[in-house]
Amino acid sequence: MTTLFTSVFPLLAYLAYNIIVPLIERARPSLSVIMNMQRRRWVANATRRESPFDAILSGNIMGSVSFLASTSVLLVLAVFAVFGQLTTLMEALESLSLERTYSVLDVQIHLGVMLAMFVLAFFAFTLSLRQFNHFCIMLGALDHDRVTTDEEIDAITQMNGLGARNFNSGIRAYYFSVSTVAWFVSEWLAVAVCLVTVLVLAHREFFSSAHRTAASAAVIAARLRQNPGAAVNRDRTDPPRGNL
Repeated sequence: MTTLFTSVFPLLAYLAYNIIVPLIERARPSLSVIMNMQRRRWVANATRRESPFDAILSGNIMGSVSFLASTSVLLVLAVFAVFGQLTTLMEALESLSLERTYSVLDVQIHLGVMLAMFVLAFFAFTLSLRQFNHFCIMLGALDHDRVTTDEEIDAITQMNGLGARNFNSGIRAYYFSVSTVAWFVSEWLAVAVCLVTVLVLAHREFFSSAHRTAASAAVIAARLRQNPGAAVNRDRTDPPRGNL
């Protein structure tokens, strides 16, 4: 029973993390929430320009998502290949395991957990890719001959945010899958690595330097939006900075 718990624990932790973090974000904005503010600025600025700049940015994002989605397929196929090499795997585990010898059923169940993690990552990345594709279409459909309404900007931003949320979900599946590899060495090592992964992800989302930097940028942007003349006045009053 213990072996089954430690085997499934990374998958349960991954699912719980995706449920709990949005609840925490209601009280403390995460890095993802802060970046959603920048996404809205992106869309708002895109409504005022006609250039390939936004298409290039969107293409770069979709390229990264597509690469990770393809990698997920390869990992799924790799796990299926391991199912056909259980004898070789069991021989390797006898020399690798530090605590006990796993049974064939234990290994099969754990491979199923790993397969589930990579399948979830694949679906998350492909859904993200589809949503970013919708975002590109909505961005390209903007009519630059009229002023875009706030409701339309919010809708396009929300589509971008959905793509980013599913992309983050796929990345998290990769992170938590590291602990499934540690299980082959020690079942409790998998639990320890999983808990460390939760701490690392929580730090990156809520307490990292990237979070502070993005929050500072969002505050500056909000101030400039409330007082548009501040930037102009600053440019006029600041002395020129030449080489000394």
